[in-house]
Amino acid sequence: MISVIVITKNEATHIGRCLESVSWADEIIVLDSGSQDDTVAICRQYTDKVYKTDWPGFGVQKQRALDKAVGDWVLSIDADEIVTAELRAEIEQVLPQNKFDGYEIPRLSSYCGRQMRHGGWWPDYVLRLFRRNMGRFSEAIVHEKIIIDGKIGQLKSPFLHDTAVNLEEILLKVNSYSSLGAQMLHEKGVRSSLMKAILKALWTFNRTYWMKCGFLDGNQGFMLSVSNAESTYYKYVKLMMMQKISNN
Repeated sequence: MISVIVITKNEATHIGRCLESVSWADEIIVLDSGSQDDTVAICRQYTDKVYKTDWPGFGVQKQRALDKAVGDWVLSIDADEIVTAELRAEIEQVLPQNKFDGYEIPRLSSYCGRQMRHGGWWPDYVLRLFRRNMGRFSEAIVHEKIIIDGKIGQLKSPFLHDTAVNLEEILLKVNSYSSLGAQMLHEKGVRSSLMKAILKALWTFNRTYWMKCGFLDGNQGFMLSVSNAESTYYKYVKLMMMQKISNN
C-alpha cells in the first residue's frame, strides 16, 4: 500500500495536476495551512483526507502528514510536482523487490517555461519514497530532510517540477524562503553583516551561473542565477536585521 502526502497553501494553480498524477495511490493525505483560494476544494475532488492546520514550518508540517499515513510506503510530493507515468511504473516495479528502505528520485524543474538542465538543478535527486516505519522528517522550518534508518537507492525516472511560472511567483518565493532561511540561521546563532550578505550573494551567482553552467540554460539560466543570489542576499540581510532587534 502506498500513501501520498502533500502540504498546501494557496496552490490552486498546481495542485490539481499534482493530485491527478498520483490518483493511482492507495491513499492521498493533504495538510492545508490556511489556503484562501480553491486549493482545498480541488484537493477534495481527489481525497477525503484533507486536513486544515496551522503553519509550524515545513519539517513539522510534513511530519504531521506522515503521522496520518497508514501505507507501508510513503511518497512525499510537493504541490508543484508531478509523477509521470514512467515514474509510477518504476515505483511499482521496485517496491516489491524489497532492496531498499528509501529511494531518491531525480527532479526535472522548469523555470519560467524552460526545463533547467544546469545551474545545479539537474538531476537534483530528492529522497521522497520510503518505508513509513523507517523514515521521519527533520524539524527544520525550511529545507527539511527525510531521515531514513536503512538503505537508500535511486530511481531513474524524474518528478516534473513546475517551480516558477512567472516573475511574480519567483519574487514571492525569494521573499518567503529568505525569511525562513534567516530565521533558521538566527536560531542556530549564525551572525551576519551587510558585507557578508553581499559576498554570499556574489558567490551564489557565480556558483549557479558559471561553476554549475547555468549559462547553458539561456535567459532562464541567468534569471535563475540572479534570483538565487537575491534570495541569498535578502536572507543574510534579514538575519542582520534580526540580530539588531535582538541586541536592542
